[in-house]
Amino acid sequence: MSTTNEYLLLFRGTDWHKGLSAEDTQRAISRMMDWFKRLTDEGTLLSGQPLDSEGKVLSGKGGRIVSDGPFAESKEAIGGYFMVRAGSLDEAVAIARECPTLDHGAQVEVRHIAESCPLASHAAAETELAGATA
Repeated sequence: MSTTNEYLLLFRGTDWHKGLSAEDTQRAISRMMDWFKRLTDEGTLLSGQPLDSEGKVLSGKGGRIVSDGPFAESKEAIGGYFMVRAGSLDEAVAIARECPTLDHGAQVEVRHIAESCPLASHAAAETELAGATA
């Protein structure tokens, strides 16, 4: 399956509900679930899941360093994702604009899913160029 029309919506801001009443929080969650269901029923939503707040961050050669994480500020922490099918980045942005938690301070990052790793493609082109000039 081609990924040329697939986009990842990353939901940032794990504390968007701070300051809301329990009823307002529940209303926002219900709106989010209704949005999820509508996108699923339309065939726009391919997958999506919330993420736990705990995780591990690996770094260093071979992933030797394992730390508790993520360390991003709560307003930057990724709370979940949707993978959607859209005709263009603009269309994916329009879908993201419907996110109910935007009204409460959350952010949605929209990213196109590449068909291959851009760095690998760049490295292959560089290697080919170096071989041609040698």
